[in-house]
Amino acid sequence: MSDEISTTMRDYLAEVYRLADHNSDQYVSTSTLADMLNVTAPAVNRMVTRLREIGLLEHEPYQGIRLTDAGKLEALKELRRHRIAESFLVTVMGFGWHEVHEEAKHMSSALSGVVTERMASMAGNPTYCPHGEPIPSAEGTVEVIDDYFLSAPEVEGKTVQITRVLTREPDRLEYLTALDLMPGKQLEVLHMAPFNGPIQLRLAEEYRIIGHNLAEQIKVLIVS
Repeated sequence: MSDEISTTMRDYLAEVYRLADHNSDQYVSTSTLADMLNVTAPAVNRMVTRLREIGLLEHEPYQGIRLTDAGKLEALKELRRHRIAESFLVTVMGFGWHEVHEEAKHMSSALSGVVTERMASMAGNPTYCPHGEPIPSAEGTVEVIDDYFLSAPEVEGKTVQITRVLTREPDRLEYLTALDLMPGKQLEVLHMAPFNGPIQLRLAEEYRIIGHNLAEQIKVLIVS
């Protein structure tokens, strides 16, 4: 099976997994996939057809596409390579977390299993990437994180810990660095303005106000 799968196919499978995981939904729309990969709708449809033919995707009318078990395994293998490459770039080579997504994407497509594992060892065998996403095991299993969006009403008035940041836009990641809103940080969600308005946070003794759209790119666990 792996011999049939091109680099582009792996990119598609990994992105379908990311989108489904981030939104806690099995199904992903082809239009959303096209937007995330910055490709045309006809290109996505052609690739989806090919991935269905080799048993890696399923399509349900009016719902979207989802990974088969075989497709999920291939997606997790690609995500392992990618997230280890990101960790290596930050830990070993000194890149910032805002710089590594595209670099790791170029690197991971050429990484053999031996090189991937050596990079993981050099980076300290990380279990999470710099953005807080869990790194799948070599066997294709991954930790399931039962976290919330920072914009979710369930977290208002709670102390939370940032688990992961979903955006890979360099400008947004640099902005989050400046605000000290990074994986592992604890904060209080003081107030959410109605109608998707700004959200007031307290981080230690400092206050932060962020927009709803940015909060939708941050996931958290409730501490208390």
